[in-house]
Amino acid sequence: MLIALKLKAAALGAAVAGPLLAASLAPSSPPAVGGTVSLPASSFSYRVAGDFSREGRPVSAPLREVRLTGTLVVMKNQVTAAEYAHCAAEGACPRVAMPAGSQDVPMVGISWHDATAYAEWISRKTGFRYRLPTDEEWSFAAAERARDEALPLVDPADPAQAWIARYEAETARGRPAIATPQPPGTFGTNSNGLADVGGNVWEWTNSCFLRVSLDGGAERVSNVNCGVRVVEGAHRTYMTDFIRDPKVGGCAAGVPPSNLGFRLVVEGASPAVAIFQGALRLIPRG
Repeated sequence: MLIALKLKAAALGAAVAGPLLAASLAPSSPPAVGGTVSLPASSFSYRVAGDFSREGRPVSAPLREVRLTGTLVVMKNQVTAAEYAHCAAEGACPRVAMPAGSQDVPMVGISWHDATAYAEWISRKTGFRYRLPTDEEWSFAAAERARDEALPLVDPADPAQAWIARYEAETARGRPAIATPQPPGTFGTNSNGLADVGGNVWEWTNSCFLRVSLDGGAERVSNVNCGVRVVEGAHRTYMTDFIRDPKVGGCAAGVPPSNLGFRLVVEGASPAVAIFQGALRLIPRG
């Protein structure tokens, strides 16, 4: 059963930058790029993530009205290769293959574990708690670029037809013309100010895969698998948490994503902060 999301993102304001570090921090700190957007509490319609069935046949997940009860602070851009490289250089993130050419592109080829390691590292660096979003939070932030993942209406006597129809629908949408990661902003900005949502990089969330039965008018969760996480992009899918290349498998539903990357949310602030020309600076205590 869904509960209202309770976030305590500090009142950083829309101008507060995301993974920006004070000049007093180590020289190997990430560059001052990106930024965050601050989204006020609101209600929104959300198609629950997971595998839902009735009498053994796949059905669409329930469509719920969910209320975000606190401000959601989320990175405007996906984490870049340059940012991730700093974490890897300090030994806090696994070293993985970097995109060729410019490092001012989204970091891809990333597993859920890699993304979580980066979130833990940047949290230690800044004193703010960064983490991957839940699927509900991602859908809220994605706004008009979040797709309703209802199953197509097909012959109920043949459950396989629903999954075939879904695959065909995703294929018909077409893949982005460019498969390699592109500079931030290439795929435009959504109504919430987030860049490249639904472009050619799918994003990890913290939400676990659920298998739910709707028999008898009640929801019965038969399986919660946190070894498989919800991944969001041009469509929703589910990936095993250690997968870096979605094309090699990993429990993806429908058409495999082009690339796996991530952006983070900011859950709260512990240090004192001040805003200088839109950049977040840490104020030494004492």
